[in-house]
Amino acid sequence: MVKIYTKVGDHGKTKQVTGKMVPKYDLQIESLGAIDELDSWIGYVISILSPKAQSLAPKLKTVQRNLYELQADITVKRHHKISTADTQQLETEIDEIMAQLPVIKAFILPGGHPSGASLQYARALARKAERLVVELNDKQQPLNAEILEYLNRLSDYLFALARYANLLEGYDEEKSKL
Repeated sequence: MVKIYTKVGDHGKTKQVTGKMVPKYDLQIESLGAIDELDSWIGYVISILSPKAQSLAPKLKTVQRNLYELQADITVKRHHKISTADTQQLETEIDEIMAQLPVIKAFILPGGHPSGASLQYARALARKAERLVVELNDKQQPLNAEILEYLNRLSDYLFALARYANLLEGYDEEKSKL
């Protein structure tokens, strides 16, 4: 039987890919954790997509695969898989989705059908991951610009998908009163 626990982290430290022991609150570990949280949530989103929103599942699985590559880009020095092309693909899809949606004239309250609402939460998790990765880049570990660009665009992409999922469900978005 293979054990999944190592006991390495029992005293508040964890081992980086390089073998270096760092506190569990190290910026790289926090950044990877936030990306993992986002990736896990996207897996949950896929599991609850309604029949009307099932067409979003392959798009979200692509995002999950990209997030694994992005984590490797952060951890392994010679690993550079996330590229400008990945960000451009998100931009293309954002533009295609937004062309099908009503124009935004007010702030939209996150929510709606469970498919759309869960994608709004994914958007918020993407922003959280982005903030931590930017801090990691600024304070501890310079990263490729492609990583920062991809994470920045990813939250926009998830916002567009959330709105599109609500449209597919016939949910009329609720506007803020501002």
